[in-house]
Amino acid sequence: MTRGRARYDGDGTGTVSARRDTGDRDSPRAAPARVPLPDASGPRDGTTRLVAHGCWYPSADPAGTRVAFICDRGGVPQLWTGPADGDEVRLLDSGPDPVREVSWSPDGRWIAYTTAPGGGEHQRVLCVRPDGSGRRILAGAEPGTSAYLGCWAHDGSAVAVTVAVPTVPAPPARDTAGLPDGAGGPTGRLPAVGWSGREGEAVLLGTTTITDVEPGPATRSARSGTEPSGRTPATTAFGDGLSAYLIDPDGQAAPVLLATEKDAATLRVCDLSRDGRLALVRRGPRGRREAVVVRTADLTTTYVVAVADGDPWIGRFSARADTVWLRSDAGREFAALIAAGLDERGGPRGWSVAAEREGADLELLQFAQDGHTAVLTWNMLGASDVEIVDTHPSGTEGAVVGPPHPVPLPHEVVTRAVPLGPAGLTLALSGSQRRPGVWLLTEGVSLLRTPWSSKDEDAVPPGRPPVRPVPLRPTARDGLSLNGWYYRAPGRGPAEPAPCVIHLHGGPEEQERPVFNPLYHEILGRGIDIFAPDVRGSSGHGRSFVDADLGAGRFAALDDIADCAGHAVLAGPADPSRLAVMGRSYGGYLTFASLVRHPGLFRTGVAVCGMSDFATFFEGTEPWIAQSAAYKYGHPEHDRELLRALSPMSRIDALRVPLLAVHGEHDTNVPPRESEQFVRAARERGLVAELLTLRDEGHDFLRAENRRLFRRTAADWLQRHLNG
Repeated sequence: MTRGRARYDGDGTGTVSARRDTGDRDSPRAAPARVPLPDASGPRDGTTRLVAHGCWYPSADPAGTRVAFICDRGGVPQLWTGPADGDEVRLLDSGPDPVREVSWSPDGRWIAYTTAPGGGEHQRVLCVRPDGSGRRILAGAEPGTSAYLGCWAHDGSAVAVTVAVPTVPAPPARDTAGLPDGAGGPTGRLPAVGWSGREGEAVLLGTTTITDVEPGPATRSARSGTEPSGRTPATTAFGDGLSAYLIDPDGQAAPVLLATEKDAATLRVCDLSRDGRLALVRRGPRGRREAVVVRTADLTTTYVVAVADGDPWIGRFSARADTVWLRSDAGREFAALIAAGLDERGGPRGWSVAAEREGADLELLQFAQDGHTAVLTWNMLGASDVEIVDTHPSGTEGAVVGPPHPVPLPHEVVTRAVPLGPAGLTLALSGSQRRPGVWLLTEGVSLLRTPWSSKDEDAVPPGRPPVRPVPLRPTARDGLSLNGWYYRAPGRGPAEPAPCVIHLHGGPEEQERPVFNPLYHEILGRGIDIFAPDVRGSSGHGRSFVDADLGAGRFAALDDIADCAGHAVLAGPADPSRLAVMGRSYGGYLTFASLVRHPGLFRTGVAVCGMSDFATFFEGTEPWIAQSAAYKYGHPEHDRELLRALSPMSRIDALRVPLLAVHGEHDTNVPPRESEQFVRAARERGLVAELLTLRDEGHDFLRAENRRLFRRTAADWLQRHLNG
């Protein structure tokens, strides 16, 4: 295996002008500054190394004639553009760093995007002209920082960016009158106790004293030329925090501070009102996300509503900012579209459910350029259902939703929906028979695949088409209904027992979806079935199901795996003497845990980027990840004994079978130490255990060569131990 070498390069009515957040003299870090970069765009019609490539995360220019998107046709996810109705594509950033998100400015002058240097977990926000010129880093260039992309101002004058910086103003006052159930309550932050790692890299949840905090800087209306009063907050150097800024890509105005959070898991600016008065911010750890309305003049929080996990783009202001439309599960089992009324100062003015479906989450929410046509994507047990509604039908007043217009889909799952000019829509689709691709909906008639997305027949080499999975509905030993998808390896009779892998997704709040997975295709080609279940804690089945694994409930989630294996034997049919368990991230933890809690059930396991000991995980992970993890798994001090009992390392003596662990060398979400210590302990006990470390990868494996190596290594391992 060769080691790669990554390069670390560095119609709105209101106009947002900016002032630099100067802070006090001892402020630990200034607002991010632009860092110019050389032109790294590639030629038009660049060489295509991959026929079966994927295209995803589209963002169209204002006219709807061109689309920026992420594509891995060069072997790594990169930034490309192409015409909506043609096949002449252009590479805009030929660098080796994987691209994560893309956003074309409303005025068409800039494309903002994020990259992951070296394939790790830290990110940078960059921007580039549509012709490939003017490439520059907007945030995340400083060592130790990470930056995340937010929304654009409606006139395109600035883009919101969140930066992980050690800057903490006092929390703003909160207006909680009239909030819905589940809104405006405690922030859910963990107690500020001493939480320091014994040997790890992170020191978490220390104590701080914040003094002399004043209201923050104001945005200014360029039309009126007036500037509301406001002073820059004093800051203290403490821990890791998140700060959101408005940044002018042209560099004509200094950054404006919009929001800060200490010990925050997430902080993303999802929308700005057209007059610049209000910002819609998503914050909080998983399971406790909040939508926050912030008054930009004084950084006061005026409204807080609980929102659903999943897609971070949670909603949008109406054109007059008298309503904020949200994808929320406040006081609900499933996420719905809610309309929260706002007064002239951004405060609450009642709310209502505008659209809902029984037993289904509103998974994606997007608005067309007109600001009132909404695109709703519903999660129907893993598959997507899309409809278009008018949030302000003619002749109506207030927050009213017109009749839905369904959009027929050629494939099972929608991963993103964005406007395509004044009247169109762009959808990123995936499914069990295809690679991710981008499709266009014009004039509400039918979806057309873009010429630069791979064809369905190119998803795999000729000779063995993708396997279409069938749903299975196991029942856990305590009566809880579970869900999953069974993939039958080709070439076997319907009743012939087969070796089978129980594959467990990450999260825990992710969900198994019926989409083409090259890893599955590789394993199925070795004559091995796959059952991919949603054990308790998974999303897509209601809030109660997501929360069913909290704390000590995780023991029941571990039992779910054994119950799913039993169901695969009865309904698959899987061969009970040739079962394996495999998973990535949280699924990697479940793999480690299953092998030591059910030692006679599986013949082998493949754990990918999994946690093996919660104590060492909390010591080494990113602080904001630890915040969310403590809510899901338990507090590393208060719940020390519970976490020890849940840790696979505490039961390592029960391990009986061979194990393969796989990890990315730059993973700071689950540090490689988690795999290393489990493999080392297994070997010390005389067991067969191997560790594959993928160079220049983080928690997600993004480079084509590494992904191919991982797939083949895992499939070889499973074939050797299940078919041997």
